[in-house]
Amino acid sequence: MSSIITLSSEGHSKTEVKQSVFIGAAVRADDPDSAIRFVDGQRDLYPDAKHTVYAWRVSGDQFMQKYSDDGEPQGTAAMPILTLIDRAGITNVAVAVTRYFGGILLGKGGLVRAYTDCAKLALTDSHPVELVKGISIGITVPYQLSDRLRFELMNLPCEIKDTVYLQDVRFIVDISADDLDRISSAVTDITGGVALIDKIGEVLIRGREISL
Repeated sequence: MSSIITLSSEGHSKTEVKQSVFIGAAVRADDPDSAIRFVDGQRDLYPDAKHTVYAWRVSGDQFMQKYSDDGEPQGTAAMPILTLIDRAGITNVAVAVTRYFGGILLGKGGLVRAYTDCAKLALTDSHPVELVKGISIGITVPYQLSDRLRFELMNLPCEIKDTVYLQDVRFIVDISADDLDRISSAVTDITGGVALIDKIGEVLIRGREISL
């Protein structure tokens, strides 16, 4: 997988249509279990609501998705949310919209618009982002150089994922494959050639933000 589009944070929304209140939430879910726990959690938050509609999609070792109208007329709730996810190309995502019925029927078209709008607001609030192919590297330096290197790395196109303190200090850093030569050269200059750099493996790193 060279890239995916997923969510960078948890998103929330709340809309009202003809006295019915719609409460949306969207999260990144990297496996079916986390998606199921999210949906169950949303139901627990609003136990007195009549409907908690959801749709989730996970792409890992295998593609899986599930959705439910939770008592709303078929095709008026979960499918519009799934269509929204489809069109944006988002995966590893779970969206739930809870409805408190206000006593006025919205009709099928009104339901589709209401669920779509609430889900879109929640997804937008979660800041969809493209994750692109990158690499994880290890940079090992003596303790006396670690503070300076950390400071300089924060000004380079990379992300420090972990720091291991043993005999020396080892930074685990995610970078774009295109930036490997640049980062390696900069680290060599900063540390006077003392740093040891090794490639750990391929990862997905944050790329451009996606507009819905």
